[in-house]
Amino acid sequence: MPRTLHVEPLADCVSDLEVEIVERKGIGHPDSIIDGACEAVSIALSEYYLDNFDAILHHNVDKGLLVGGKSNAVFGGGKIIDPIYILVAGRATDAVPFKGRTVKVPVEEISKKAISDYIRATMRFLDPDKHVRLETMIRQGSPDLISVFLRKTDMPVANDTSVGVGFAPLSPTEQTVMDVEQLLNSKNFKKRYPEVGEDVKVMGLRLGKKLSITVAAAMVSGKIPNASHYESVIGDVRSRVEDLLAKSGYETSLKLNSGDDPKRGSYYLTVTGTSAEQGDDGNTGRGNRVNGLISPMRQYSMEATAGKNPVNHTGKLFNALAILAAERITKEVPGVREAYVRILSRIGSPIDQPQIASAAVVLEKGRSFSKTQPEVQAVLDESLAEIRKVTQLILEEKIVLF
Repeated sequence: MPRTLHVEPLADCVSDLEVEIVERKGIGHPDSIIDGACEAVSIALSEYYLDNFDAILHHNVDKGLLVGGKSNAVFGGGKIIDPIYILVAGRATDAVPFKGRTVKVPVEEISKKAISDYIRATMRFLDPDKHVRLETMIRQGSPDLISVFLRKTDMPVANDTSVGVGFAPLSPTEQTVMDVEQLLNSKNFKKRYPEVGEDVKVMGLRLGKKLSITVAAAMVSGKIPNASHYESVIGDVRSRVEDLLAKSGYETSLKLNSGDDPKRGSYYLTVTGTSAEQGDDGNTGRGNRVNGLISPMRQYSMEATAGKNPVNHTGKLFNALAILAAERITKEVPGVREAYVRILSRIGSPIDQPQIASAAVVLEKGRSFSKTQPEVQAVLDESLAEIRKVTQLILEEKIVLF
């Protein structure tokens, strides 16, 4: 069946605009922690279903809430007074007719272990047993969505009517914001500066050729004996980030932990490396988009991708596929400077047959749109035909989802 494909030209790249704003929330930000918790549950359930039933069964665990705790962080130490509260809610298959008997799936046990393991792998000083209260409210899915999931067809059918949007390539501003957070949260950086926590938030503002970067980095109080040490580390971190910014091609300025007030003895100190310990909260889908950035100057979907099942929930699949297709277009189609891909599903329809797969492209000067259009359509068509490969990429964690 022919797919409904569409291609149109755009006039400007985002880097041609006078103003560009980009944000990234690091892995220790409350919104990122709860995204990671939901996605960890989805992956763990998927692996359990595959190991025990040879197929990924219906689940969507994309409703998560992180309620910040209370702490007392002081130079040289501190303690958690009230734990962080994490709730993951959603739907999952918990009883499976299999080989003549009904097999119960330990959904709560799988989910809580997945969240704890994720926190341990992500956060150096946040102990899920001591510092976090975990709760899950995952119920059996509704009969209609389970029915959609289990339809015996060659291609899975969409269990939602939703839109996925992706773009490529990253602008220099977007890449710089990404690079700053990834530098501060890299293993080598943490080895050199263990005082810097995982809750790193980076905001970039480009005004013409001037790029202003604001970084908020939660500092680990137990690694910092006094204010002098804090200011020394901040000075070193500032130098490292400024070295990175010098490669951006823009005139840059940096503000690092600008909320500090040394005269009043106020510093961004945390016990565990995240603001979640002292009142900052998080919601699934409120943080980074599928490519790991929040880029308000771009087209993007508001879908929360973390926790949705990777088989037929198009709110997840189409966002991931849109990024991959946009990247292919900019790499494989000559003369395309920038590409946006928008894909709209319809519940009950095969996932490779969306209502529309639309691309918008910015072309190099002199490049003919009439010649470009069929090449872009071919990439869209091929990407949809291979959509089931996206499921495996998600399970292997080879696609950035938040």
